[in-house]
Amino acid sequence: MHRSITRRSWIAGAASLSAQTDSAAIRLPKKLRVALVGVDGHIAEITSPLKVLPDVELVAVAEPDPRAMRKVARGAAIAKAKHYTDYRQMLDREKPDVVSICGPNGDRAEAILACAERRLHVAAEKPLTTERADFERVRRAVKESGIKLTMLLPMRFYPIYAAIKQIVDSGEIGEVAQMGAQKSYQVAERPPWMRRHASFGGTIPYIGIHMVDLMRFVSGRELTEAASFQGHIGYPELGDMENTTSTIFRLDNGGTAALRMDYLRPEAAGSHGDDRIRVAGTKGVVEHMAATGLTLITNASKPRVITQLPPHKSLFVDFLDHVYNGRPVGLTLNDIYRANEIVFAARESAEKRQIVKT
Repeated sequence: MHRSITRRSWIAGAASLSAQTDSAAIRLPKKLRVALVGVDGHIAEITSPLKVLPDVELVAVAEPDPRAMRKVARGAAIAKAKHYTDYRQMLDREKPDVVSICGPNGDRAEAILACAERRLHVAAEKPLTTERADFERVRRAVKESGIKLTMLLPMRFYPIYAAIKQIVDSGEIGEVAQMGAQKSYQVAERPPWMRRHASFGGTIPYIGIHMVDLMRFVSGRELTEAASFQGHIGYPELGDMENTTSTIFRLDNGGTAALRMDYLRPEAAGSHGDDRIRVAGTKGVVEHMAATGLTLITNASKPRVITQLPPHKSLFVDFLDHVYNGRPVGLTLNDIYRANEIVFAARESAEKRQIVKT
């Protein structure tokens, strides 16, 4: 019997991580009204930073599943918000300034389009859509409406990965020639929408997009081609979900990168997930895994553990600071679009069994 990862336990874990944020409080030029569409995924990326956002209020949440709403309504921010079952009705009645779109992957495109039609800024879960055609519709709507869009890819804001980027940018490991990345999760109990390809979209876009963005971020290199395999071994209760994938990318300088992902992490493991990244350059190697921490070895220095890290930042705070205070944004629209394009190409490679340009 697989342990159930409920929305409540997932949100609690995410909130614990977000609680470590050192993001400074920011002031905004006006009071902002935020609404939430769906309660799956990284909603703590929106709710946890509210404590450092005195000018922001979560005014409404739209979730058609009453059981899901009851589970998350125990959180202080959501408990105070108005509850709806129809998100379009919520958008029209509450007239929020910013909308965070979570919920099933297959429903996300239409929700983003509804916000663009109403000229509402969006913080969306990932991937933006499950299919390329819908992705192009969203991209056109964002451009034509002039709204600001971000996507919940918070890993580039975590101290460990910001430190890796600093090391690479410093030139200490030389030119990046190879990268390796891993995401390994426990199977747990998955909601019905994740077990159907039409509403899920595949494991490569769903969790691979985190590491695709992260590899581009820390290395400064582009991923130009993808060769993927994906499969489903055992666990019939997962339905259409792939529980094992491997992708090889070509880098823009001729180097390579490998991404392996699975839903095979044993229940006895001390954590739900095991994320790893390794960046090898012409002068050294920097890598991170939970067992060893962040380590660095170069031609000029012995192996050492890096413990001095940058502060944790909040993706949502960064986004609002950009939209309303004009600050540079930490996750650009180009980064968001490229991450989506690359995971679609990687999935296509697995489906067609051929190398695909990204």
